Amino acid sequence: MSLLNATQVEGGYGGMNILKGVDMAIDKEDIGVIVGPNGAGKSTMLKAIFGLVEVNGGDILLRDKSIKNSAPNKLVELGMGFIPQEKNIFPSMTVEENLEMGAYIKPHTTKTMLERIYSFFPPLLEKRKQPAGELSGGQRQMVAMGRALMTEPTLLLLDEPTAGLSPLYMQEIFDRIVEINKAGVGILMVEQNAKQALEIATKGFVLASGQNLYTDTGQNLLNDPEVAKSFLGG
Repeated sequence: MSLLNATQVEGGYGGMNILKGVDMAIDKEDIGVIVGPNGAGKSTMLKAIFGLVEVNGGDILLRDKSIKNSAPNKLVELGMGFIPQEKNIFPSMTVEENLEMGAYIKPHTTKTMLERIYSFFPPLLEKRKQPAGELSGGQRQMVAMGRALMTEPTLLLLDEPTAGLSPLYMQEIFDRIVEINKAGVGILMVEQNAKQALEIATKGFVLASGQNLYTDTGQNLLNDPEVAKSFLGG
């Protein structure tokens, strides 16, 4: 039984299909990475899974049960977390207040989960009383990821988690994603830094024009000369 199994997904905005039959499946042990050119439907696919884009074809299963067009709050209750690329923190609230906001469906676990989040992201512990908006881009991304993890998800969706970050913070975020995955959370993310992301991916999906062009392990995609030439810059 796959953790997530999306088959022939079609959907988009205003009746226009951006996704034109996308297939994607990952297990809880997987780090799945979606790459491809701008306009390929990468972020749209994540939003379709999380109920933010209308799906009008195909199906999306979470642990073998259809979640197609389910409300995002229902999906959070079912064990899914989603971190958008932008506006993913409350800048005027402290780091700890941001994290506590993530525990709204499981308030009794707040203390335990805070300790766990600080173990994943040690820089946040010393800055826990600081307004999140004052942090560096990389640390703000840690806050966003930490808040999503407060609900104890089994599947975490990440939209461009390293966008705009320095190479140092980019590697830090990728390292934390690997650590979170090893702790039992399946990962599916969209990433522009394709080479670096595919290096940690167990599964990779190359999309173009709303369709799967290639689906393979991250390493096989890195080693594929056609993929490298067309999508990885060499």
